[in-house]
Amino acid sequence: MTRNVYINNIQAFLPNEAVTNNEMESVLGQVGSRPSRARKMILRSNKITSRYYAVDKETGLPTHTNAQLTAQAIRQLNCESFNIADIELLACGTTVPDQLLPNHALMVHGELGIPSCEVIATSGICLSGTMSLKYGYMSVLSGQSENAVATGSETASAMMRAKNFKEEVDIKVDALQRQPEIAFEKDFLRWMLSDGAGAVLMSAKPNETGLTLKIDWIIQKSYANEQDACMYAGAEKQADGSLKGWLAYDSSEWLSQSIFSVKQDVKQLNENIIEYTVTKPLQELVEKGQVEPDSIDYFLPHYSSGYFRDKVYQGMKKAGCDIPQDKWFTNLATKGNTGSASIYIMLEELLHSGKLKAGDKLLCYVPESGRFSTAFMQLTVV
Repeated sequence: MTRNVYINNIQAFLPNEAVTNNEMESVLGQVGSRPSRARKMILRSNKITSRYYAVDKETGLPTHTNAQLTAQAIRQLNCESFNIADIELLACGTTVPDQLLPNHALMVHGELGIPSCEVIATSGICLSGTMSLKYGYMSVLSGQSENAVATGSETASAMMRAKNFKEEVDIKVDALQRQPEIAFEKDFLRWMLSDGAGAVLMSAKPNETGLTLKIDWIIQKSYANEQDACMYAGAEKQADGSLKGWLAYDSSEWLSQSIFSVKQDVKQLNENIIEYTVTKPLQELVEKGQVEPDSIDYFLPHYSSGYFRDKVYQGMKKAGCDIPQDKWFTNLATKGNTGSASIYIMLEELLHSGKLKAGDKLLCYVPESGRFSTAFMQLTVV
């Protein structure tokens, strides 16, 4: 008998009140003696109008750790039909945990204070959230566990506060006006990334009442064999494309060379992100018959900026997967780019929107530019 896996519940936790575009710099702090000249330009391009930070607006101090954000999303899974004390498997993904060791999932488990269970942390950037979801899915699918909770979470504000940045030189802003892609520098990240956490409950049984999302399949593919690292932190990219990690530097160099700041190879990103995370993998899925574009009712794309929306669409059409944009669902504009949590936060809003009906098919897309990898997931509403 075939065993299915269902998403019984999805919850999201966004800290504090929404922060508008005009409030961003006062919350994160101003870098240098004058406001950022690039901020408005970047916001016009990314089309984000509000986001959330785990930062107190008045004091500028953090209000939540990454583990606390994640734990709060999980607590919201508590309901009449499920108690988080009964979690059998806890899988947590994030880009930057609160500490190097212990792992993020163990800190979340400790924060929750629930009974002993299997716990695993998944490492990566945006794909760390889908990796945790797939681990939970496979555990339930194989019968190793009867339920699993998976999470994605980010506290990007901890790295984006003013104290971590030096003044940007004017030439970068001038270059930004001529070439929008150069926005993927430090100042770009300040106006792009935000905080949030999402949690899903999976089991082998659909809900007795209301809607459930059956997981049809989840695929992830890495192209690290073809591409050097593109987005990285805790390292410096060398002339030959290799990374020199933080352990190879003297501690005095960690600050002087901004070893721990997040960096992006802009040229490499612009030349390869669509081909490697959209066109190549999607074409394979279409040719195998795993994705049938006409059967998809909702496409949920995680892209970092509105700047990429049409580029993603062109890449899809090139792959033979033309899903009209009126079938797309995204909340990037209002919830911001929350990295590994983004797909959870999108699914949570759509599931509770009242728009879905039994039989609807959802296709989710999550790219990662770390070393070019991608994930696609198909769900059916039951």
